[in-house]
Amino acid sequence: MNLNLKNPIAFFDLETTGINISKDRIVEISIIKVNPNGEEVEQTYRVNPEMHIPEEASAVHGIYDEDIKDCPTFKEIGKTVAKFIEGCDLGGFNSNKFDIPLLAEEFLRVGVDIDLRKRHFVDVQNIFHKMEKRTLVAAYKFYCDKDLEGAHSANADTRATYEVLKAQLDRYSELDNDIASLAEFTTQRKTVDYAGFVQYNAEGEEIYGFGKNKGKRVVDVMKEQPGYMNWVLGADFPLYTKKVLTEIKLREAQK
Repeated sequence: MNLNLKNPIAFFDLETTGINISKDRIVEISIIKVNPNGEEVEQTYRVNPEMHIPEEASAVHGIYDEDIKDCPTFKEIGKTVAKFIEGCDLGGFNSNKFDIPLLAEEFLRVGVDIDLRKRHFVDVQNIFHKMEKRTLVAAYKFYCDKDLEGAHSANADTRATYEVLKAQLDRYSELDNDIASLAEFTTQRKTVDYAGFVQYNAEGEEIYGFGKNKGKRVVDVMKEQPGYMNWVLGADFPLYTKKVLTEIKLREAQK
């Protein structure tokens, strides 16, 4: 089933130096942009992360320091990537928890101003887990009846994710072929930042999603523990989390 699109959607996958959103870097990004008329446009970049790729990461995606030493840095391609996905909703596999937060960090780190908050995020893994609870390789076999050749290369994983979503729409009549509806279905928690350190409660108020203040309103913690936000801002949290908290702090100061 082809996607019913109001806006373009960019399916993407990252291969990285590791899984720490704050510290790790992109070594490969592949994007398939699907336009409302069904036209597909692809971009894939190998990226010099300007750090050593740990051997355990290379063992997964097959990219080593020597492979990317002459590739552009993310600072060099960041604006190009941002332009390519401008106005697009985003789709991926485990993208809500990992790929989108890490991509947002990379954009912030190199000073590329892009606001993803108005986009819909469709995480194909969440559809799969709610329906079947398997991995991408198994999902591709289950839904598309194909073996995933080149698993853990960004382009192969991106293409498989896009094909799996179309097959899911064919299989599950209860899924609406609408990106806003799919984004709602694949969102497991309402977060203010991308990593989930700051979330929304049932009333739509910002609350902390971690630590001793988990579940408490950010504005209440600001009043009761004035040093707590400063600790978060100075600690090893994602840049986007710090940006969100700074915005809340400035908003409250203006009241």
